Amino acid sequence: MSDRLTIPREHVDWRTKGLWWTGGPIALEEFAARRDHLFTGPFTWPLMVLRASALDRNIAALADFTERRGLLFAPHGKTSMAPALFQRQLDAGAWGLTAATANQVLAYRRFGVRRILLANELLDERALRWIAGELDRDPGFEFLFYVDSAEGVAAAARAAAARPGGRPLRVLVERGIPGGRTGCRTGGQVLTVAGAVAEAPGLELAGVAGYEGPLGDAAAVRAFLAELLGNAAALEAGPGPERPVLSVGGSAWFDVVAEELGGREEVVPVLRSGAYVAHDDGLYRRTTPYRRLPEGPDSLAGALELWAQVTSVPEEGLAIAALGRREANHDQGFPVPRRLRRRDGATVAAEGLEVTDLNDHHAYLSVPPGLEVLPGDLVSFGISHPCTAFDRWQVIPVVDDGDTVVDAVATYF
Repeated sequence: MSDRLTIPREHVDWRTKGLWWTGGPIALEEFAARRDHLFTGPFTWPLMVLRASALDRNIAALADFTERRGLLFAPHGKTSMAPALFQRQLDAGAWGLTAATANQVLAYRRFGVRRILLANELLDERALRWIAGELDRDPGFEFLFYVDSAEGVAAAARAAAARPGGRPLRVLVERGIPGGRTGCRTGGQVLTVAGAVAEAPGLELAGVAGYEGPLGDAAAVRAFLAELLGNAAALEAGPGPERPVLSVGGSAWFDVVAEELGGREEVVPVLRSGAYVAHDDGLYRRTTPYRRLPEGPDSLAGALELWAQVTSVPEEGLAIAALGRREANHDQGFPVPRRLRRRDGATVAAEGLEVTDLNDHHAYLSVPPGLEVLPGDLVSFGISHPCTAFDRWQVIPVVDDGDTVVDAVATYF
C-alpha cells in the first residue's frame, strides 16, 4: 500500500469553469458526492471531464506493464498535476513520481510525495537549499535530479554546503542527443561531469538518465539506450555506485525501453512515462507502443473529454461550437470530435466531423454531407497531447459510463 498523500481541501463556486454554480462555495468532495448527471446537473459548456473507466484502465495497464517487465515506474506528474490522480498511480504500484520544475517539486512535497525524480537540470540554489533541508527534515524523502555541466555541479555543491553533514543531494548525469535539448552529448562529457559530482562534497552520484522521445525509430532508440547502458557501466567502473540508476521514458517508446532495460541486474531501470494516465485521441493514439505490443492498442483509452455546444450553423458544411484555445489544447492537433448528443438525448457518431480552426472561444467544424448538425447539439471531443490539456481546467469532474459524476479532481499548475 502506498503512502497516503495530503490532498488539499478545495471547493467549487461561481469561479469554477464549466460549472453553473450560483450558490455559496461547496467542498469538492461534497460536490462529487451529489452524484450529479453530466447533462442535467449544474454544468455549462464547454466542460472538460475525465471518464472513470478509461482512467482506471490506463493506470492499471502501465502498472501491469512495468511490473511484468522488471521496470521501476515514476510516472511524470506534469501531465495532470492532480494529487488525486497521483494517489491512484501510487496505489497502483508506482515507485515514485517525476517532476519537471522546482515548483512542481514544491507542490509534490506539499502533497506528501516521498520519492521524487526531477527530470531536469536544477541550478536554482534557493530551491536546491530547500530540497536539501527537506532531505534532512524527512529521513523517508528521496530525491534525484539532473546535471549536465560543471556549473550545475557547482550550484548543487554550494547548496549542499549550506548544511555540512546533511544527507547528500543525489545526482543523475543526463545524456542528451545531438540537436536535442539538455544533456551531455558524448560519453566523455558524461564521465567528466560524473567525476565532478563524485568529488563535490555534499553530492552523491546516483546514475545516468536520458530522454528517447525525439528519436524517430526503434533502431535509434535502441542505439541511444545502448549508449546509456555503456555510460552506466563506465560510472560503475569509475566514480559511480555499484548499481547505478538508469532512467528514461517518454510515452512513445516504452516497449523498446522495456526490451532493452527491463529486468537488468546491473542497473536500476526507472521508466518515467506520464501521458498514459489520460492518453488521448490524437498524438498518443497514433504513436502508443501498444500498437506494437501483444496487449493491443485498446489497452489505453482517451480519458479526457471536452463537451461543447453548437451555437451556430451559419452556412452549409460549417458549424461553430463554443470551444476555443482557452479551453482546448491544440499544440499537437485540434480536438477530435467523437459524437453528437441531440437535444432529446439521442447520440450519433461524429463521423467525418472535423475541427479546422480555433479562436479564443470558437471551434470551426467542417460538417460532411449527410451529417446533420443543429444549434443546441452537444459535441464530445477527444484531445491530442494530454500534457497540455489539464492546465486549462482547475477542477475536472470524473464521470462513470452512465455520465454520473463519481469524483472530481483539482489541478495545481
